[in-house]
Amino acid sequence: MKRTVVFGIVGMALFVVTSAAFAADKIKSEEAFDRLASLKGEWKGEINGVNTTLIYTLTANGSALMEECRPEKGPEMITVFTIDGDHLIATHYCSAKNQPQMETPAVTDAQKRLAFSLVRVTGLKSADDWHNTGLTVILEDNDQLTQEWSYQLKGKTGKNIFHFTRVRPGPS
Repeated sequence: MKRTVVFGIVGMALFVVTSAAFAADKIKSEEAFDRLASLKGEWKGEINGVNTTLIYTLTANGSALMEECRPEKGPEMITVFTIDGDHLIATHYCSAKNQPQMETPAVTDAQKRLAFSLVRVTGLKSADDWHNTGLTVILEDNDQLTQEWSYQLKGKTGKNIFHFTRVRPGPS
């Protein structure tokens, strides 16, 4: 009986230690993705004077975070965030009918803002057409989000900054 109890305690201790070790083995990009995944739910803000809702949903067995951008007026857009090795990727399905794919540099600090830069863009008819060239995601706190989108149009660059507030958390 004592032997069974001792083995049970030792087994439970090994399980706890092993679980903690696996949790500690997360790479920084996974930690950063987990932080992004905390955006799950509904957010409200304005984009160029138009009331806009962002809805974040984890999909693909938790391997992708989908952002649906739903302005009151105008077409919807989607951005999908995923992990690729030591960095994150954001693919934006734009109302301009192109798809910029952006990535972060290697993530070294999962708590910092995430700055995505253009890697390539599909669906672009001409280099002069509107396309996003970067996205910075800044989680101010659990309920405040800032997005800085950079773009290019006819060889000129610009930046738009949008602020959102959480109105409803997503399911756990």
